Amino acid sequence: MSASISSEPDVRHRRADVERWRRDGFAIIEGFFTPAELEPLVRDYDELYGARYHGDGEPVDFKAEGAIGASHYKQFANIDNLPFGASVELDLISLHPALMAFARDLLDVSDVHLYQSHTWAKFTGEADFDQAFHCDFGNHTLTVPGDDPELRTVDFIFYLTDVEPDLGALAYVTKPDAYAILGEGAVIAPPERQQDMRARERSAAGAAGTLVAHSIDTFHRGTNLTRPGGRRYTMTVGYKAAGNDAIGFHVWQAQQNRDFSQLFRHASPEQLACLGVPLPGEGFWTPRTLQLAQSRWPDWDMTTYREAAR
Repeated sequence: MSASISSEPDVRHRRADVERWRRDGFAIIEGFFTPAELEPLVRDYDELYGARYHGDGEPVDFKAEGAIGASHYKQFANIDNLPFGASVELDLISLHPALMAFARDLLDVSDVHLYQSHTWAKFTGEADFDQAFHCDFGNHTLTVPGDDPELRTVDFIFYLTDVEPDLGALAYVTKPDAYAILGEGAVIAPPERQQDMRARERSAAGAAGTLVAHSIDTFHRGTNLTRPGGRRYTMTVGYKAAGNDAIGFHVWQAQQNRDFSQLFRHASPEQLACLGVPLPGEGFWTPRTLQLAQSRWPDWDMTTYREAAR
């Protein structure tokens, strides 16, 4: 189905952003989130991660001579998955209506599901964050990215703090530039072509509130934090078309004791539907399932669901 730019009240993207993402694989929107929206999130990050960091804030460089970089486990510290055990604002930000609207238009579908949501805090000296150019599809699907928009996915990265070139800004290569080096449709950059890719890289640096939308078959790499005492607070959020079982990352129900009660208390039915909860009026909701769901989440206001089931 063909979807036009969403008519939802909170739309923060333009048609040009959709076209740029489809053409280049990256679209960057400055000021997508407001300072007021970011304030409680930064406070959460300071409490969750800033208090844990005990480094001296001096940059480190562990790369082999001549190498652009490589992935290693220390780069992936300070990552937690939804729900985060912090403020309701942090739990809800990845289900922001403006993100949902942008995802629908990028994927050209009317219904999307959130399949990835995690925090990421980086501090200077905690690791050498330089990586080689890569695409992210390998840990999002057992196959490869599809050709049609509705079979693809969108990864959103947004900045809670300023992410400048010396604070670990992503470097990326647009699809046309990458294909000119590696061949049409390439999703792997061999070691001998890494320097060629670097010659065409662009920076995704931006101020706090910037949103970076990229596809899982666009080449990019993490870069090192070199500013003494620097920090980089970001979130990574992934959307797919509802029903696309070829794509996955997080399984929200993987552990029975994970506490989603805050989300159920505050999220709208449309936001919960992005997590796989049936909308009011869908056949799933019967007197029995309504009663059981209320028992599981006693603080969830299910009035809309009950009324729709009558």
